[in-house]
Amino acid sequence: MDQQQAEVGVIGGSGLYALLEDAHAVEVDTPYGPPSDPLVLGHIGDRSVAFVPRHGADHRFPPHRIPYRANLWALRSVGVRQVLAPCAVGGLTPDLGPGSLVVPDQLVDRTSGRAQTFHEQGAVHVSFADPYCPVGRATVLDRAAAAGWPATDGGTVVVIEGPRFSTRAESQWFADQGWSLVNMTGHPEAVLARELALCYTSVALVTDLDAGVAGGEPVTQEEVFRVFADNTARLRTLLLDVAQALPTGRDCACGSALDGLDPLLERP
Repeated sequence: MDQQQAEVGVIGGSGLYALLEDAHAVEVDTPYGPPSDPLVLGHIGDRSVAFVPRHGADHRFPPHRIPYRANLWALRSVGVRQVLAPCAVGGLTPDLGPGSLVVPDQLVDRTSGRAQTFHEQGAVHVSFADPYCPVGRATVLDRAAAAGWPATDGGTVVVIEGPRFSTRAESQWFADQGWSLVNMTGHPEAVLARELALCYTSVALVTDLDAGVAGGEPVTQEEVFRVFADNTARLRTLLLDVAQALPTGRDCACGSALDGLDPLLERP
């Protein structure tokens, strides 16, 4: 297999800065500048995988400065068509406490000012009613259950601009809407993946109860990093398992998201 190509992409979240062993780095140029770091390509069993740390290996990119477009473009340019996106999230309900694993099925965008499309010219409208790949979601749920770390099936993640955490009032408002999780990086990552016809699956690790939930303590970066670190080995094992378990063919609608729009698009 071409050592410069990969089938599955993993975008590592806060605290997950490495995934593959016996891997090599690949520099990729994109129309949107370099990705957060060079892609790291390797194999998990017979599956070729590309990894990029979302915030950079030294966590130098805050949520609103992550080169989302470059990251997704770079992954697709090396052949990736299925993306796993682990991330740290805050829980908006008491039953989703630290250490919980969630596979969300909906997203609410509360960011501002981020470049959130590849389409700078022409009216191109891509369906985004269901942001996440159903096949990827089912695979994560199955493999998490098999690993003894059952994940919550579904839930809405509200993506805030950051880098600050929510006020108590904001947190309570999010919870009152019936949303499950709060995060700073899920958008525009998910919609950019859809614009490239990629299968995109969020794997959300709850690191804290958000500030407005049951009068909880204010969220701190130290606590988020600590809980993520406590679960990094477990999460890494799950991701390696899921990457191998993903089907080699794509029968979901993700790959046909751009049907009828192709003449208007330029993509790798």
